[in-house]
Amino acid sequence: MEEHVLAAIERLTTRPQEHYDTFTARPLSPVIGVEIAGIDLSAELTDKQLAEVKQAFLAHHVLVFRDQVLSPEDHKRFASHFGELRLQPLADVDGGDPAILEISAGKDSRFVAGEDWHTDGSADAEPSLGSMLYVTRTPEIGSGGDTLWANMHLAYEMLSPSMRAFLDGLTAVHDGLIPWQGYTPPPEYVVPKNEHPVVVRHPDTGRKLLFVNAGFTSHIVQLSSRESRALLDLLFALVAHQPILSCRVRWTPNTLVFWDNRCTQHHAVWDYYPHSRYGQRVTINGTRPVA
Repeated sequence: MEEHVLAAIERLTTRPQEHYDTFTARPLSPVIGVEIAGIDLSAELTDKQLAEVKQAFLAHHVLVFRDQVLSPEDHKRFASHFGELRLQPLADVDGGDPAILEISAGKDSRFVAGEDWHTDGSADAEPSLGSMLYVTRTPEIGSGGDTLWANMHLAYEMLSPSMRAFLDGLTAVHDGLIPWQGYTPPPEYVVPKNEHPVVVRHPDTGRKLLFVNAGFTSHIVQLSSRESRALLDLLFALVAHQPILSCRVRWTPNTLVFWDNRCTQHHAVWDYYPHSRYGQRVTINGTRPVA
């Protein structure tokens, strides 16, 4: 392991441990994610519970709550503590709840949402703060359908000092058509396309993070097409080929995962065809990424 990579990991893994009075938090990996026990999300949280959940969210980026029996109103109420809920226009047209997006796959699916490493909606002018995915049905075979999340603060910090300095001044275009390659988007879909800094600061903590992803980033504006492709491939490979960056969530029925979309990427593993998985996602509005 190179010295700057080891130093970045050690800075993160040797920091003081977070302490919580209202629940327990078991790490999913040394660098990202905790499984929280002792909280019932179907009930209204106390001010202290909510403050500690927010503390854990900023510290660990991915929170896992198991054995939760939630109504749609419970789901939305919990999410609303963190910001305004994002409304889904397609869900609204279909007659469903515009704040809840159904995430499902089965034997008739030809693709699943989130199959590649990505940050949700990074092509939007204001990508989301985060999402809460509540999975109620897992594959009938009893396994499969795991989701991985990667820490993009650490991805940036694992780069060499020279590479970090070079990236700090660059911007990249994020294009909403990229996930639709090979498919035709619905006619009502307004394709988002926006330019964001390659390195941004987290709006709550101020920490720098790498903000490009294979799911939406098309090119780096300041480079030639060949230079851009080579650099993006290198940065995408960092996420895909460095397991130390990520945690893995093995879904069980009635599990809710809340992740910080601003500083993570995730990858949904579709290894359960022809079996099925079903969940509902509530997304929280965010702000424009800032260098």
